[in-house]
Amino acid sequence: MRTAVALYLLALGVRAVLVWLYPDPAYPDSYYYVDVGRAIAAGHGLNVDFVWIFAEVGNKIPDPATLPVPSNAHWLPLASFLQAPFISILGPTALASALPGVLIGALAAPLTWLIARDAGARPLVANAAGVISAVPGAVAAFMVQPENFGILHPLVAATLWLTARGLRGDGRSFALAGLLAGLATLARNDGILLAGAIGLVWLADRVRWWRSRRGSRAWTHMDDRPPIPLLAGVLAAVLFLVVMGPWWARQLAVFGSISPTSSNGAALWLVDISEWNSITTEYSPARFFAQGVPAIVESRVAGLAGALGNFAVMISSVVLVPFLLIGALARRRSPPFQPWFVYTFVAFAGAALLYPLHVPGGAFIHTAIGLAPHAAILSVEGILLLVGWIAGRRRHWEAGLAGSIFVWTIVALVIASSAIFTPALHAGWDETRQPRMTLAAELDRMEVRADDRLMSIDAGGFKYWTGRPGVVMPDDPIETIEAVARAYSIRWLVVERADTVRAMAPVLEGQRPSWIGPPSFTVPASDGGLPVLALFPVCTTAEDSRCG
Repeated sequence: MRTAVALYLLALGVRAVLVWLYPDPAYPDSYYYVDVGRAIAAGHGLNVDFVWIFAEVGNKIPDPATLPVPSNAHWLPLASFLQAPFISILGPTALASALPGVLIGALAAPLTWLIARDAGARPLVANAAGVISAVPGAVAAFMVQPENFGILHPLVAATLWLTARGLRGDGRSFALAGLLAGLATLARNDGILLAGAIGLVWLADRVRWWRSRRGSRAWTHMDDRPPIPLLAGVLAAVLFLVVMGPWWARQLAVFGSISPTSSNGAALWLVDISEWNSITTEYSPARFFAQGVPAIVESRVAGLAGALGNFAVMISSVVLVPFLLIGALARRRSPPFQPWFVYTFVAFAGAALLYPLHVPGGAFIHTAIGLAPHAAILSVEGILLLVGWIAGRRRHWEAGLAGSIFVWTIVALVIASSAIFTPALHAGWDETRQPRMTLAAELDRMEVRADDRLMSIDAGGFKYWTGRPGVVMPDDPIETIEAVARAYSIRWLVVERADTVRAMAPVLEGQRPSWIGPPSFTVPASDGGLPVLALFPVCTTAEDSRCG
């Protein structure tokens, strides 16, 4: 038990340092969860005064176009629910939003140790894998972002562990896995893939039992054991619905669908990722299949390749990849890892078939983070297997000592990858953060009203920094963007050089339509080129003379 406590404290300390280094949200997902959490804490419920993407309001300009709007038509609410009480107590601070993910995420380290011990791994394997989960390599910087990484890291691993215990005769553990799968689904849409994987494990175990009774070869070597009880499977489904049922009821009542952005086709029938931020695209299966089989196959292969790359770099820090393959091959028939193999297959299939265009934006990293604890265990076992094989062919090698040396050397390399990737990520995030902080101060200096609406590429992010409501600019022709500005009575336009829609590039270069005025404020670029960020007045009424 002291080892588990030590691992938790190590993980907690690492995450505390990461929060100290970069306490703020860094990208649209994180901003959104914080903004929703703050709205809940302020008593506004699940409503926000910005539109982060038009898929949340039906992929069209609503009539009437009003703010605030119901939140979470696409992203799920668990991260915001967890932040809300901390925000209520500590105020709307970056620390309040980061704390729940830090406290929960640190559980991944002792959980990894426990999973390894339960799977019969050596103490060295359990300890080293626990350290890897405490300092998770290249993905470490994401673990303290106020969104789902810190939640899903231990939650998915615990679900797979309890499912594996169900395979070994513990029906109560299997039932509890259904509850955790529900929480994972309440955290992120692809949690449903985890629930599906649990169902596949239960079904495969039934098939194994049915085949074993008829003398056929089963999917494991434990042919004579009883299957996961039917009652356990039913309870798992019931507990899943206990968690998700109320949320789905809310979605039906508010949006008319339990998954609004899937039911309207916005998330599923994309031909190009730019269409995700469009209100002129007509999403339909017919249009999707009209692009032709070669294009569809190419996008799916690209999604799978991207997922493999994400896993290799962000989850395995590259150095663990060969050892993971060795360990996985050795454990391919081991019951404690069967659910992990099933979910791994389902996760990669989802990335390739369901959301391949979202993979380059980091969607798969969220799915894969829950695979990391088991992957760490398999990787350490793979190191020992390789060292043992080499030691058997080297007369002067002592396998135990050599194994320990190699294991901790690889663990040190994983930790080093954290030190390499984290500063680079922070630097990139800060390049976006600093101009936004500068703009926020300038808006206050200009005495811009708190209810003046902004149009930007990241409405949630500018809500976080400026406190002002807003609407995302769609990736559509300038005439459509003007229609959005007029419908929502937009007062200001924010254009960032590094991230904007195609129609805004000429505006930043000085080619402005009459409804956009000259820049009121700019953040100059260090290279002497176009400004990093520019603020333009938007005039949607004849009485507004700011646009000259």
